[in-house]
Amino acid sequence: MWGVQIDQTGGPEVMHWRELPDPEPGPGQIVIELAAAGLNYIDTYQRSGLYKVPLPYVLGLEGAGTVTTVGDGVADLAPGDRVAWAAGAGSYATRIAISAEQVMRVPDGVDMETAAAVPLQGMTAHFLVTDTFPLGPGDRCLVHAGAGGVGLLLIQIAKLKGAEVFTTVGSPDKAELARSAGADHVILYNDVDFADAIRDIAGERPIDVVYDGVGKTVFTKSLTVIRQRGMMVTFGNASGPPDPIAPLELSANGSLFLTRPTLFHHIRNRAEIQARADELFGWIADGTLIIRIGARFPLSDAAEAHRLLTGRQTTAKVLLIP
Repeated sequence: MWGVQIDQTGGPEVMHWRELPDPEPGPGQIVIELAAAGLNYIDTYQRSGLYKVPLPYVLGLEGAGTVTTVGDGVADLAPGDRVAWAAGAGSYATRIAISAEQVMRVPDGVDMETAAAVPLQGMTAHFLVTDTFPLGPGDRCLVHAGAGGVGLLLIQIAKLKGAEVFTTVGSPDKAELARSAGADHVILYNDVDFADAIRDIAGERPIDVVYDGVGKTVFTKSLTVIRQRGMMVTFGNASGPPDPIAPLELSANGSLFLTRPTLFHHIRNRAEIQARADELFGWIADGTLIIRIGARFPLSDAAEAHRLLTGRQTTAKVLLIP
């Protein structure tokens, strides 16, 4: 098989397309032929060294494909089954061996590219809106990077729950994407101060929860728009990790709650994974949730996809196709 491997951490130049040994399934594992891998910021964090991984390392965590082989102890999956996953280390490869407990079944009627775009970003948006700060009618949320893969899904699911959605984007084209997803208020952060714009629209501290996948450049200012006892949810570091914060700053800003959740604590077993996947795939099937594919790259060109993602030159979901 072929895959994208790193021998050291650094920029996209450390990524190498090379031939690798074919995987064999261990006990409880399956081998999958890749149909598409999903590109995510966590891949860039692992490649850069922000998140530590053992070296050498085949990048990628998310994808979809067809089961080719099953290992001992796997009773409910068979060759030919279509599956997707959010936590399969080594997903930038034409074949992957993964625990059967980490996959979700892909229902009939969902194509494999759509399936590859759903697991990590879709389930992240799902748990943020349904578990971390469960949105309901009348709640106001701020979604940073509203034209990104997670942002577009957060906007749509927040609207499903009846919330009023504020979002920040970097260009008019991205603003159109966010509006098409249902955002009520779209703020071009390069043109205006986003906190001032929110106050102009809705008054002082109108936001119940901020969902922030951007990090350093927006974190501190985001605290100033949250209501008393509201919540700051930081789940990504697209602009770098947020600066450290003293607990007293949360008190000074209105007894705020601050959390840094991760998807992997919300998909602890196959049952949790499939429950979230079933709801997401159900929304996709009935047209409630639209999955937008912003770009497709050959898997061998994953380094260029990384450059464009970190340069904020992508929108929606980016896929890598073997």
